[in-house]
Amino acid sequence: MAMDEVLKKLQMLQDILSEKITLEQDIQEIPKILVTQEEILSRFKRTFVEKSLEQEKARIAESEFRNFLIEAETHREKAEKTMEFVTTAREIEALEKEIRDAAEKEQQYRKDVQREERLSADLNEQIRQTSALIEQQEQELAVQRSGVEAETAEKKAKLEELAVREKELSSGLDQEVLFKFERIIRNKMGRGIVAIRGGVCMGCHMILPVQFANTVRQGEEIVFCPYCSRILYYEEAEEGQEEFFDIEDSGSLSDLEDMEEEEFEDEEEEEEKVNVDYEE
Repeated sequence: MAMDEVLKKLQMLQDILSEKITLEQDIQEIPKILVTQEEILSRFKRTFVEKSLEQEKARIAESEFRNFLIEAETHREKAEKTMEFVTTAREIEALEKEIRDAAEKEQQYRKDVQREERLSADLNEQIRQTSALIEQQEQELAVQRSGVEAETAEKKAKLEELAVREKELSSGLDQEVLFKFERIIRNKMGRGIVAIRGGVCMGCHMILPVQFANTVRQGEEIVFCPYCSRILYYEEAEEGQEEFFDIEDSGSLSDLEDMEEEEFEDEEEEEEKVNVDYEE
């Protein structure tokens, strides 16, 4: 297969793979729409359980205080009846104290019963409201879940269509190149093949060495940008547009490596100078 045809296929494949990757990401993100609603529903259910337990405790406490109240009333009534049969001042004084204590307990237990009744009633209202919120939230979640399933199914159907087109275009192309190409598209926001124009990569806008640009221009092999890793194809500069380099100044990739080493050495020297100044 001629290199021009390969590059043309890759350009068409780029659009398909880019759309495919976007759809795959959308399919992963769609269910996240439900997360917030599910968390709200879960919180309502926890509240329902907590309030139900509190209400049960209030009911138990109310029942216990009612029993204490009955005991106190019985004790007071018994003491009052006994009062008819005592004659000595000492016995009368003791019974009067017993009656007063029992009456005080009655009053306190009655307040406790009323408090637990009010608490139970308040909790019952909160439970009723929470139950209504749970029902409403479940209905809304069901509608959203249905919409999410429909949207996911639609996108999966589109993915299947793209897979067919991808298979057709991939026919005859090197599998290793295709693997790298898709990985580049995933990492480079949908752009895996770009032009080199005026000696500049249109993907990362870096100036490339002249012999490297010439290799791309010859179009005899797949060439990857040394900076952004995208596949390159040559495109003539527009009329009036100057080249960013000439043969004398362009250098080579090895020159670029030398420049990087020199910059690294300069950085080390600067760090050493800073360290010396700091010690002083």
